[in-house]
Amino acid sequence: MAIRKLKVYTGPESDPQGISLLGSEADANCVKLQLGDILPLLADAVASNRTWLTDFEQDEVTISSDLYDVLQAYRHFRRPGA
Repeated sequence: MAIRKLKVYTGPESDPQGISLLGSEADANCVKLQLGDILPLLADAVASNRTWLTDFEQDEVTISSDLYDVLQAYRHFRRPGA
C-alpha cells in the first residue's frame, strides 16, 4: 500500500475572476476587486436590510476620483425638489 502525502491548499495566487490579494505587506487584510463584483451583493444586502452591514459602516473604502465626481453629481441631482 502506497503512503499518500497530503498538501495544504492555500488557493491561487490570483483569482481568475479578477480578484487578487494585494502584494502589500503593510495591509495584508485587503483584497482588490472590481466594483461590479460586489455591487449586486451590497444592493441585495441593503434591500434586505441585513444587520451585518452595520458592522462595516465606519470602514473606509478607496474609489477613483471620477467615480467620486459621478457620485457627488448624483447626490446633488437626486435631492427631493431638485
